[in-house]
Amino acid sequence: MSAGSKIESIGVELPETSVTTAEIMGKLKVRKPLKLELLTGISRRRVCGSHEDTLTLALAAAKDCLSHSEYEAREIEMIISCSISKYVNGLKHYYEPSISNLIKQSLGCPNALNFDVSNACAGMITGVHIANNFISRGVVKNCMVVSGEYITSISNNAVLNISSMKHDELASLTVGDAGAAVILTATNKTNESFRVSELVSLSQYSDLCIGNQSSRHPGGVMKTSMKKIHEVSIQNAPPIIKCAFEKAGLRMSQIDFLIPHQTSKLSIQSGAKYFARFFGEEPGEVVINLQDTGNTASTTHFTTLYKYLMENRLKEGDKIMMLSFASGLVIGFIVFSVYDLVKRYGYHY
Repeated sequence: MSAGSKIESIGVELPETSVTTAEIMGKLKVRKPLKLELLTGISRRRVCGSHEDTLTLALAAAKDCLSHSEYEAREIEMIISCSISKYVNGLKHYYEPSISNLIKQSLGCPNALNFDVSNACAGMITGVHIANNFISRGVVKNCMVVSGEYITSISNNAVLNISSMKHDELASLTVGDAGAAVILTATNKTNESFRVSELVSLSQYSDLCIGNQSSRHPGGVMKTSMKKIHEVSIQNAPPIIKCAFEKAGLRMSQIDFLIPHQTSKLSIQSGAKYFARFFGEEPGEVVINLQDTGNTASTTHFTTLYKYLMENRLKEGDKIMMLSFASGLVIGFIVFSVYDLVKRYGYHY
């Protein structure tokens, strides 16, 4: 049995097409629209073209992940698909066969166990949490956790529905499409394995953000009480994080990079200030990665980590904390250190 698991490789896929916040706000039929770009920090976001969907994004991210991996597709022992959206061939919603099974067949992983996990924007964090348990218990030696998020239909539908700047679909205007994949593998090195992996559901807040398929237009609809869900998220998270830190013997100041769920710049900044007051200390950097991608749901943490790896912003031994806030309300986070990942990614001159 291994000491735990580590992230062995990461892959990302972003659609080629992008749409600016100004273009989206220009379509609203309201007199005084909010300065959404100023409030959120989102300048543009990637959107799927006619040839892209949940499955194509997930597959492309998985192939990119494998291109950085020591594993071949046939050696993958488990696949967990974590996307909220389940669109194949456009906006056709698939329940069966599962997205994980379609990925398994397309990649060529004949012996891999596979299943889907749905946990809103905490999907990939949940998948990693589950994979870490399977690997730590010796059930499998490796696992691919993957998600393709084709969620911009909720933005398109929100544009048609929003009648004022207090409308409950306003948060839908911040989303973008993306795919992400990670391969976890067993390790006997304690310093490489996950230090913390925790998920807590506060179901009393489940009605603060609800998504479903639209009955009027193709794709989905999401209704969010933005102010309330932000307040309860940042108020409830610190005690949960403190408890987990105490179990792991860690402090907030030991975290080099805190990657929160990428909702909006102002929300992240106000949350960081609240955390600093609660803990009496701060992490090295609170990462904001919204400008060109927007909120990419379950993929947001790993698209951000991938960017930082590719841009050589990390060094060996850096401690990373990924913090997720998801509809439900789910508060989830993982803490780990990067070592060989740093060597295998980044620009090469």
